[in-house]
Amino acid sequence: MQWFGKGSNNVEDGRGGGGKTILGGGVGIIIVVLGLIFGKDLTGLVGQLPQGAGTTEVKQGVPENDPQAQFVSGVLESTEQVWDKEFEAMGRTYEHPKMVLFSDGVQTACGSASSAVGPFYCPGDHKVYIDLTFYDDLKNRFGAAGDFAQAYVIAHEVGHHVQNILGISDKLQQARGQVSETEYNRLSVKLELQADFFAGLWAHNAQNLKDFKLEDGDIEEALTAANAIGDDKLQKQATGEVTPDSFTHGTSQQRMYWFKKGFETGDFKQGDTFNSNQL
Repeated sequence: MQWFGKGSNNVEDGRGGGGKTILGGGVGIIIVVLGLIFGKDLTGLVGQLPQGAGTTEVKQGVPENDPQAQFVSGVLESTEQVWDKEFEAMGRTYEHPKMVLFSDGVQTACGSASSAVGPFYCPGDHKVYIDLTFYDDLKNRFGAAGDFAQAYVIAHEVGHHVQNILGISDKLQQARGQVSETEYNRLSVKLELQADFFAGLWAHNAQNLKDFKLEDGDIEEALTAANAIGDDKLQKQATGEVTPDSFTHGTSQQRMYWFKKGFETGDFKQGDTFNSNQL
């Protein structure tokens, strides 16, 4: 993909240098990609920072001589433009999330987290957090190379933001402690697959932006990434076994299906995973 815009004004660089401190708090984090790399949900890593991490200072914007940071800033800007229009069609105003770049570990309104949890969205402060070194793992460990695979990850996390401000994420929070672990995991899968759909919807509608250019192979890169991070595939790689009742993000096939559906339809109304039988 190519993006010709100036980049988002909503990026905070916490990889070093002044700015404000990200304060801690108490609500849950929605985690993507590395959640099941060891065959289990890594939410427990939240609150376990590396030695010396945890007092993260951030500054607005990203350096002009940092191509990768500039790229993710551009992706965020494209999501802002797409969701601005989607919310306008709903008769609402889209609240732009912040994106925080960090190294090793970070303090958020959801508590502390290490880079091991992968990119995540914190509903408590409406921010997407990412350590850009994650993209090395995405390429080298999961075989999902390419800039559009990277963009897919960001669009997925922004999808969680959309769910949060529309109240969709409340379905999962309300179920916490009220249903069995298996049922809770099933609802988690529905939430994650909808975020994949929203990532596909972004890709569909971004094609109509004047500063965006979709290139040959881009969608295949996103689908490769979705395939690589399915619960079944990650569990099989990690333990040699697959336990469907423990799935929290969806199978490779499900993740590819919902991203592709979002891309092919571009229709928000087609993304109700909670009431769909196509899971």
